[in-house]
Amino acid sequence: MKKRSLPLSRVYRLLEPGPVVLLATARAGRTNVMAMSWHTMMEFEPPLVGCVVSARNFSFEALRATRACTINIPTAKIAAQAVGCGNVSGRRVDKFARFGLTPVAAANVDAPLVGECYANLECRVADARWVARYNFFVLEVVKAWIDPAVRQPRTLHHRGRGVFMVAGRELKLPSRAK
Repeated sequence: MKKRSLPLSRVYRLLEPGPVVLLATARAGRTNVMAMSWHTMMEFEPPLVGCVVSARNFSFEALRATRACTINIPTAKIAAQAVGCGNVSGRRVDKFARFGLTPVAAANVDAPLVGECYANLECRVADARWVARYNFFVLEVVKAWIDPAVRQPRTLHHRGRGVFMVAGRELKLPSRAK
């Protein structure tokens, strides 16, 4: 099989880490929600999630200052709204209002949950040592919510340059993990 060189700018499309999520913050009475696909699980218990939030994003300063956010996992049902949140800045737009999303009070953090998402994670910054250099936050999930009516969520996955795929068929293979 003959292979060709791949531009380094496309490597991220090969390693897409997981579903598009909506990261929500609140600061000084103002809420914001941004689309994010650069995140990774770092630990099982307590659940730790690493994520990159660019210093250019409006959410960056709110997350750094308040050290709290929510990670909200949408399904393909609200794909257009989720992608829309990634295409405009919260500096100029109330994204909850513009995209018809419902902010719901969280139990442990001031940032809102996104009501239309099938799962919501309340998070606190556990480690900010890599923020100055890499814009990389380590978040501890302090409370998790799930809609039990959504049995097989069809999550949205960013492939780059406006291309997305939707999670589909499941495979069950032998595993020693319980």
